Amino acid sequence: MKLSIGIVGLPNVGKSTLFNALLKKQVANVANYPFCTIEPNVGVIEVPDERLPALAKIVNTTKIVPAAIEFYDIAGLVKGASTGEGLGNKFLSHIREVAAIVHVVRLFGDKNITHVSDKLNPEEDIKTIETELILADLETLNKQKEPKSNAPKEAIATYQVAKRVTEQLNQGIPARDIELTDEEKEAIKPLNLLTIKPVIYLFNISEDQLQNKEETEKRIKDILSKVSTNHQSLATNHYLYLCSKMEAEIVAFNPEEQKEYLEQYGLKESGLNRLIKEAYGTLGLISFLTAGTLEARAWTIKKGTLAPQAAGVIHTDFEKGFIKADIVSYQKFVEVGGWVKAREQGLVQTVGKDYVMKDGEVVEFKVNT
Repeated sequence: MKLSIGIVGLPNVGKSTLFNALLKKQVANVANYPFCTIEPNVGVIEVPDERLPALAKIVNTTKIVPAAIEFYDIAGLVKGASTGEGLGNKFLSHIREVAAIVHVVRLFGDKNITHVSDKLNPEEDIKTIETELILADLETLNKQKEPKSNAPKEAIATYQVAKRVTEQLNQGIPARDIELTDEEKEAIKPLNLLTIKPVIYLFNISEDQLQNKEETEKRIKDILSKVSTNHQSLATNHYLYLCSKMEAEIVAFNPEEQKEYLEQYGLKESGLNRLIKEAYGTLGLISFLTAGTLEARAWTIKKGTLAPQAAGVIHTDFEKGFIKADIVSYQKFVEVGGWVKAREQGLVQTVGKDYVMKDGEVVEFKVNT
């Protein structure tokens, strides 16, 4: 399945630097002035998965196909973006296309890199972006006309939910914080609201702040607490921090050098890995694995996906022709050295159409094609 993440924030908070680091190459045009990224730079990168090389070795294949993630580097938003300020309408339309938002918040101080409001104020920066997204959603909702009495029930349902959401947005509460049933969420889905998308708050810090992790974490929690007055989810929402400048520098290092460098800061993995894991968690995603002579591959699905639908991710015909699936945990598969030993030792579970897939399972689907 497609996993798309939009990187948003005010100008000069480090979005494009982060984007370049994530892609391990200079794709975005990094410059010290607002709106240097006019079109959203889109990059598809591999999701790091240490399980795949181990599987490939066991099944004797050289082809490894990791899951993929799309990152959209969206140009800086400013106050007034919802009314077109700073090419805002164009940028907001790009955000509508993504599944989740990474909101980059500047925490580092650098007098050589200008701040759009001439002062460093993370709380106000978060509120500015949130307000603009709310205003953009209100504009969308205000265009909804009351349907006639003989209108389709779907149109009536959408309008009723839209009215309720509008009331909450006018109180400064984003759509993702409004208690909606699954049916209500489905009814409002066609409106593609910006504030209903999951958000990961990514604090861009300096190397000094990275070394003082305890103090930095305390400050971040304090910031989130301050901006959570009107909607509680910010305080408990998904967040992480990294130094995009450092991430951009270490992309040239080999894996062993990266590991040694990160250990100096008490880090076990790069910001890229941590961000992707956070993105997976935010969107409720897991991966199942396939391993054969052709390839070792990771497939992305939603938590709670049943076996036939998981098969359909590989090929739509597999869902229609699904018969059963042989499943073994990754750990057991590696311990015994593959399918043959796993079957001999009774470690393989044969499941049917009602089986709920779990993360990290190695699978062979039996289908009628």
